[in-house]
Amino acid sequence: MPTVALTFNPAGFGDDALVALKKAKFTVKTAKKAEGMTRAEVLKHIRGADAVISLLTDKVDGAFFDAAGKQLKINANYAVGFDNVDLDAAKKRNIIVTNTPCDEVNESVAEHAFALMIGLAHKIVEADTYARALKYKGWTPNLLLGTDLGGKTLGLVGLGRIGSALARRAHQGFGMKIVYSDARKNEDAEKKYSAKRLSMNKVLEVSDFVSLHCPLLPSTRHLISTEELARMKKTAFLVNTARGPVVDEKALLRALRTGRIAGAGIDVFECEPAIDCDITDKLELKSFTNVILTPHIGSATTESRQGMARVAAANVVAVLTGKAALTPAK
Repeated sequence: MPTVALTFNPAGFGDDALVALKKAKFTVKTAKKAEGMTRAEVLKHIRGADAVISLLTDKVDGAFFDAAGKQLKINANYAVGFDNVDLDAAKKRNIIVTNTPCDEVNESVAEHAFALMIGLAHKIVEADTYARALKYKGWTPNLLLGTDLGGKTLGLVGLGRIGSALARRAHQGFGMKIVYSDARKNEDAEKKYSAKRLSMNKVLEVSDFVSLHCPLLPSTRHLISTEELARMKKTAFLVNTARGPVVDEKALLRALRTGRIAGAGIDVFECEPAIDCDITDKLELKSFTNVILTPHIGSATTESRQGMARVAAANVVAVLTGKAALTPAK
């Protein structure tokens, strides 16, 4: 009977996945703790597994695969991204790697990115802090003036599933103009949302909001740095729900300090889980009132987590029963 090891405890959101795995007659090993297993505990936990469902916080490398053993056939990464997985090490050992793209994730992350856009434009967090500090003494015309989204230009760096879901909300819901930069032309989005494909430099120059939706690859590390931020309008906002290292944190901090951009909504961090890579320079992200910080919760909804769990389980069932993986990482 094949064994499936989960490096986390899915209680409350992975019930459907567990049912699917047990229905396939697999032995399922879940972590006793909801989170926080050490590396050593993880490597011990996965020993002897035919399949592992891992988290994006797990370093899935050659040592990880070897700890599981030669019988390991699939590593199902419980995330859309798979920058934490050494694909070359997996290929060398004939291990299939999968991820969990699904409609629920697309919608959740798009909603979160849009929430950050609205929060920045209307100074929601800043206003909440102001009100809680009892600073509100009466209405005035220029109190915490923000900006509208309607009619503004949204620039998407990456127009895949999540980027398209955000474009739909922005264009159909708020009448925003959509421009995008992507290696592939998205004819569907161009037709539905009047999206216009431009070079990344041009997208940065013309957009009022720039939202990042690209994977973390060697080519996208520090994709947004000093030069790119200098191309943005001074009135523009940057939103990152992709991966932290896509943005050069030092460059972003300098841009915020000098007022080079109007603000930023950040859900992912370059040195995650640290909010700042280097606090000795006293340029801390949390010190800027025009920055909204959320702790990597773009897909943190019940619907999204359940969808991801179902996809991970479906990949495991497929591979362990001799079928092709549904969502191979590539």
